Amino acid sequence: MDKKAKLQNLAANAGKAAKGILGHAIQAVDQNDDGKFDFKDVSVIAGVMGEAAKKGAQNVKASAEALARAQELKALSPIFPDENFTVPKFIRLAERTPKYAQNPLCLGAVGFQSTPKGVVLVNLFRDCLDQLSLTLYPDQDGEFYYVDPIIPNRYIALDEYFSYLKIARINELQTIAQTLGARHFRVTYKEEQASFTDQKRQAKVDAKANVSGHASGDYHHQSTERRFSTVEVAAEMSFPGHEPMAPHPVYLLKEPSIQSLITMRLDEKAPLLHQKYMLKLSNTSGIKEHDAAKIDAVLNGLKCSGNTTVSSEVRNESRRYLEYEIEF
Repeated sequence: MDKKAKLQNLAANAGKAAKGILGHAIQAVDQNDDGKFDFKDVSVIAGVMGEAAKKGAQNVKASAEALARAQELKALSPIFPDENFTVPKFIRLAERTPKYAQNPLCLGAVGFQSTPKGVVLVNLFRDCLDQLSLTLYPDQDGEFYYVDPIIPNRYIALDEYFSYLKIARINELQTIAQTLGARHFRVTYKEEQASFTDQKRQAKVDAKANVSGHASGDYHHQSTERRFSTVEVAAEMSFPGHEPMAPHPVYLLKEPSIQSLITMRLDEKAPLLHQKYMLKLSNTSGIKEHDAAKIDAVLNGLKCSGNTTVSSEVRNESRRYLEYEIEF
């Protein structure tokens, strides 16, 4: 076969191959099953592609909207009263602003969370207090409240907290005296003088001096004597006296000395006639030092700090006493 014939044969085979490939391509894109690839097929393909693109765009839009809602919800941090929500010990009261009142994402919210200084703070809307069954002392006009250490769902304004509990315990001592049939009682409030020396270190010095025999009695007395910067009679009263009845203390329920007083007074075989106790206020205070530090951080973060700190008040409580003297 000469060169010309070879070229003609090669061209014919190439044409058959191309025709086969074209046939498969037509079958692949022949959308209206007429065996041809024409404008109608192009229209069908365009329609399918357009529908897919439309659905894809809708999905992208829906995803973007869901992400935006999630980000908005995170920023608002609304609180809803479901079975998992419990009111914490420390709360802040807030008004329901338009961004919560008018936003569908916050429908039914009773408050919101914020994180001043990295500490989680629960802000409750004032118009939801009845819904949460909370009782506030002295009223609902305050901003910050801490839970009553004894009575559930009762919250005391932070500015009133320590003075309220002091008065509540004094009143309870008076009621105990009346119920037990006392003839006379007196409650004296005492605040121990603050010390700037290390008491533990002083105790070691005293012990070392005693061992060496160089410590004087006066020096030892001075190092251990309790000195008070404040002494005032908080309550005093006299009664005719009567047969004792069992009182039911609330704030002093777990105070061992009060339980002992009640037991001894109710003992008919050897009734108590006179007793004196020193009650440390910090034993029945609800705020601990680590809680106080968190509250102070919140107040500092919100620029609400006053002329004292909760931490300093907690430390002061450890130096405050009620001396209770009772006669039957």
